[in-house]
Amino acid sequence: RSEDSYVDELLAGVTALGAPLIKARFPRAYLDLNREPYELDPRMFEGALPEFANTRSLRVAGGLGTIARVVGQAQEIYARRVPVTEAIARIEKLYKPYHARLRWLIERARRQFGLAILVDCHSMPSGLLRLGTTGLFPRMDFVVGDRYGTSAAPEFVEAVEDELRACGCSVQRNKPYAGGFITEHYGNPPKDCHALQIEVNRALYMDEHSLARNDRFTLVATYLTRVARALGAAAAIHGNRPRAAAE
Repeated sequence: RSEDSYVDELLAGVTALGAPLIKARFPRAYLDLNREPYELDPRMFEGALPEFANTRSLRVAGGLGTIARVVGQAQEIYARRVPVTEAIARIEKLYKPYHARLRWLIERARRQFGLAILVDCHSMPSGLLRLGTTGLFPRMDFVVGDRYGTSAAPEFVEAVEDELRACGCSVQRNKPYAGGFITEHYGNPPKDCHALQIEVNRALYMDEHSLARNDRFTLVATYLTRVARALGAAAAIHGNRPRAAAE
């Protein structure tokens, strides 16, 4: 229930366009890469956390820090406290190598093309979205997050939204997901790094109870490949602008 099932397969088509694709080989309930490295809940651990750990964030308070305390409808994951040494080992052996590689890919793109666009893709449970039909937010197929306009140039966000709507999908921006640590941390348009988050409604491509792919899986994957192509076209236009105009 906390896993972004099959998202890497939905995005597999981007590699044929020349884009790198990086995925975690472990579930986010075990270690969430979309958090600060030491966003940890002291109630979870046996032993003292490092002094620099962020123990007071809203995500920690909700049980969803770097190592999640809960899953689904606030159901506790662990029957007992986790040794602090195990938490640190997960961060050192999994979190840090992933982000080191991600930074390397971003820098390579900036060196080669003058800018980088990072797309952080996740899935969202349809149950939450059905609750939103009463007025909090409408039913949606995709949510595009740009940290309320701070993590990516508007033309890149619009390129994603326009392409998805052209596919017949409903799209929301920033509600209820504006992007997490990755989008906020790496998105820096003045320094030619643009980051946005895409959340895909799981009911579009899978059965959320059996976890099996449904008959729309290939179609949704095609949509995301089209999104990548549209981003590439928008980046080419952006990169050819005079520098003063781009800024």
